[in-house]
Formats: sequence, structure tokens, C-alpha cells
Amino acid sequence: MPETPVYIDPEQLCIGLYIQLDLGWWEHDFTFNKFKIKDEGQLKALRALGLKRMRYDPARSDCEPLPLQVEAPPPIEEPPPVEVPPSPEEIARQARAAKLSMLRKRLAEVDRRFVQASQRVKSLNQTLRAQPEEALKQAGVVVSELVETVLGEDGAALHSINGKGSDDAYFHPLNVTVLSVLLGRQLGLNAEACHTLGLGALLHDMGKLEIPSKVLLKPEPRTRAEQQFFQLHTEYGLRRAQQLMLDDEVQRIIHEHHENCDGSGYPRQLHEPEIGRLSRIVAIANHFDNLCTPLNPRDGLSPHEALSRMFAQRQLFDEVALKAFIRCMGVYPPGSLVQLEDERYGLVLGMHPTLPLKPTLILYDAGVPKEEALIVNLEHEPQLAIARSVRPAQLPAAELEYLNPRQQLSYYVAPRQPRR
Repeated sequence: MPETPVYIDPEQLCIGLYIQLDLGWWEHDFTFNKFKIKDEGQLKALRALGLKRMRYDPARSDCEPLPLQVEAPPPIEEPPPVEVPPSPEEIARQARAAKLSMLRKRLAEVDRRFVQASQRVKSLNQTLRAQPEEALKQAGVVVSELVETVLGEDGAALHSINGKGSDDAYFHPLNVTVLSVLLGRQLGLNAEACHTLGLGALLHDMGKLEIPSKVLLKPEPRTRAEQQFFQLHTEYGLRRAQQLMLDDEVQRIIHEHHENCDGSGYPRQLHEPEIGRLSRIVAIANHFDNLCTPLNPRDGLSPHEALSRMFAQRQLFDEVALKAFIRCMGVYPPGSLVQLEDERYGLVLGMHPTLPLKPTLILYDAGVPKEEALIVNLEHEPQLAIARSVRPAQLPAAELEYLNPRQQLSYYVAPRQPRR
């Protein structure tokens, strides 16, 4: 063996190495302490001794030891990520996002129901002359759904509807019906009376089918003769209603919805006691919608302005019903522009008569895209409050374009969302 011992790891042993066991003869089963490894059996027996190292003689070996297998260090296990609980601000943001999502879905459902109802009214107008029975059936469906919603357990919220054009003449009777039934509920009418009221409101302009379009749709002031011809639509409507044998109260609404309580209306210049109660209700709703959505959109008033003008001309209307209508529409009616106490601008989308100061708004925020505009229900945002109503001309151009107050307003109702 070499003067300087050479040691290897037992795992490096292989056939052909000359080794020396540093053990006593009684500590192993081999004949000699020094020998050349000849077979696999000797390899297994040597490794089974459990020695940490063995001496070998390079000069007397037939080959080099096997290379030592260096074990890769065990992988470093990264500690599991620490879950950081969301901050109060993040929790609040998530809650606002959930509320906003629910509110957008709710408003989309109101829009969908309005479109369905307006399509029925359009079909009604188109079939009223040729298929009056079918038209009356469609009218009954529209009115029944409205009455059921408005007289529901918790009442109905009134919403302004987005993006409707001025050429959709059949939105006017639907608006008048919605507003009339809502006012009827405010005045305590029962379901039967509200249904009669709604049917009369929906059909109040049926006599206009007899008026030529060049007179009916003339945006500029009509001549005296044209105005007298136009006013005959109440007489034509009554005649048609009698032919269809409609309820007497429905006939009165069709005939009297342009009568004024001071005797200045038409066709018979009746005074308040002579005008049917339901007719006086429809007259208020009809006048309001005509102020907000005239033939020429440039002449339209905001809902807030329309109510102010009607109150200034209150001698024309049933005073009790007019005050109830103002309560019903709220301090800030749907479609109105407002400014909050924090000076942000908003557009009123919806409100409930029992919460006139807590409407639903779309708010201007330069940092939020218009199509993702923030919608808030002030009933659930006690830190926000409206300071005042504003006219479109009072808004900066960017805010006005963002909020886009409609020149042609449409209204519909939905069951009021329960308080949480």
C-alpha cells in the first residue's frame, strides 16, 4: 500500500479496485484484509460493513474509483405567502362596487320593462283603428302591470329612462299613464280606480288619430284655425270611446284632459266641480309631460322647472292633486340636474315618493369614464346630500356632456328596493 493512505467513499467502490480493510479479522467475512474486488457480491458485502471510508491502492488497482455522487442540496422551500387581510378602504371599495353592480342591474331591468311596455303602446296605436278590441286588450295589459307595481306592498320608485328619441310619439301616453297612476296612489285611490285612471290616461289622446300629421306634428305655433282643429281631438276621442263602449270615467278622461279648473281649458271651458276627479289627475300628468317633452325639444323644461311653473299656474289645476303630484315627483324629480353639498354635479335617475330628498343619481367624475359613471342611491349614502337644483346652462360644458340630461324624458316605475 502507498506510504500515504488514499481513502474513498464506499459508494466509489467498483470491481478492479485493490482495497485494505482497517478492521480486525473477526470484524468481516473476507479471507484477507487486503484484496482486489472481483465481483458484485464482494461489492455488496463491503458496502454492508457500514464504513464511512475505505483505503485503496491506486497502483495495484485496475481502474479508478467511481466518481463521487455529490447530492444536490435540498431545495429551499419558500415560506407560504402570508395572506394580508384587506384594508378597511379595500373592503369599503368592494362593498361600493357590489352596490353599484346591483344598482346598474336594477336600472337595466327598469329600462327593459319600459321598452316592453312602450312596444305594447306602439302596437296599440297602430291597431286602434283597425283592431280596436286587440288594442284595448293590449292597453289593459300595460295598465294592469303598472297598477300592480305601483300598488305593491312598498310602492314604486319612479325612474327617468335613457336615450329615447323625440319621434317616438307613443312615449307620451305611456308617460302620462305612469305619472297618473303614481299620483292616483298618492291620493289614495284603490286598485279598481287606478286601473280606470290608467286606461283613460293611456287612451287620452286617441282622438289625435283623426288629426292630420301636418297639424298634429307642427313644431312652430299653429294658426288659430289649426289650433281649433287640433283641439277637436278631445271630441273625436270621446266619439271613438263611445263607439267602443268604454267605461264612463274613461270617456270623461278622454274628453276632459285639457279642461282647466279656472274654466280656461277646452273643449267645454268647465270649472273644477264640473270636471271628473280622474280627469283632473290626468290633466296634471298630461300638462307636466307636455312641458318637459314638447314637439320642439329646445322648448322643453327640466322637471324641476315644469313643477315650478305648474305651481305658479296652480289656478289651472286641482290644488289638492297638484300638491300631491309635487310630493309624488319629489323635490328633485327624475331627469333633474343637481349639485351636491360637496359641489359635484349629478343627474337624478330615480326616486321614491316617501324619500324626496334621497333620489338615485349618476355623478360626474372626470376620473371615471362616462360609460362607467358612478351611480349612487342617496338613501344608502348618508354622507352625501343635494344642495340645489341647477339648470343645464349653469353646468360647465364637460359636466353637461358627461351627464347628458335628456331633452325628451320618459318615465317608468319599478318596485321600490327594500331598505337594508
